[in-house]
Amino acid sequence: MGYFLFRRTLGFALTLLAVSVVVFAVMNVLPGDPALTILGLDATDDALAALREQLGLNEPLLTRYVHWVWNALHGDFGISHSFRVPVATLIGERLPMTISLAVSGMVLTLIVALTLGIGAAARHRTFGDWGVMFLSQLGIAIPAFWLSILLVMLFAVKLRWLPPGGFPGWSDPVLAMRSLILPTVALALVQSAVLTRVTRSSALEVMRQDFVRTARASGLSHRRILWRHVLPNALVPIITIVGMQFAALVTGTIVIENVFYLPGLGRLIFQSISNRDLPTVQALVMLFAAIVVTANFIVDLLYVVIDPRLKARA
Repeated sequence: MGYFLFRRTLGFALTLLAVSVVVFAVMNVLPGDPALTILGLDATDDALAALREQLGLNEPLLTRYVHWVWNALHGDFGISHSFRVPVATLIGERLPMTISLAVSGMVLTLIVALTLGIGAAARHRTFGDWGVMFLSQLGIAIPAFWLSILLVMLFAVKLRWLPPGGFPGWSDPVLAMRSLILPTVALALVQSAVLTRVTRSSALEVMRQDFVRTARASGLSHRRILWRHVLPNALVPIITIVGMQFAALVTGTIVIENVFYLPGLGRLIFQSISNRDLPTVQALVMLFAAIVVTANFIVDLLYVVIDPRLKARA
């Protein structure tokens, strides 16, 4: 077990290191002069040269990379070129919105997918099963941004039940939660469709095994067999997808936050790319990549906790 944790932790660290190299290299070979972006086209050559010196743009690429990694490890991602404040401050202000959206989307995804997936497996080859499969196929086919627009048109413009976008802040919790309902639904529905199909397939495979037949023969209720015996044994493939989906939900906020005009990291990265704000884009891309790698790392650890056979091999 100790060797397993060491291998996984080492792989996690090496992956993050490789990601940092790629992110820094890609961002620094893109065309454009950050000094010119900050000072504008009317800047003098002396001013541009002084700013390049101040930003360290004249240093070798390797030196700049080492400085960037060292400062990032200490929470210093530089100064935003467009907002003129520390990037860490910007991330700290926007992170709660993105995390709130991703976590609420994940919770809704799990509730919908586990309920429909297990329900469809329990009613295999019935109209209920076929209906769930049709809806899940429809959910996979619909792009999240188009679904967002449909939700706004129906529930905000036509019915006027919910606000169309924006976020009023947490000073009014009820209004804040109402503002997050449509973005959460738009974010979760596509992921729910994928996870529902995985849950159904995994549950059907478990239901064909001998211990489930034994449980039925011993007189256990159908509901108890499903939730106490089938679902726990179907969790390994479900956990795999959940780990990838949480990463997808976090990165998916880039689209959703821009559609609903929410002040999160997704909107910040869009603004930073538009303004060629290199330090902010670098930090945000690295942060999103770190979230994806961390989610996969946690999934690897959960495998061992959930499946005793993997624990013995580890």
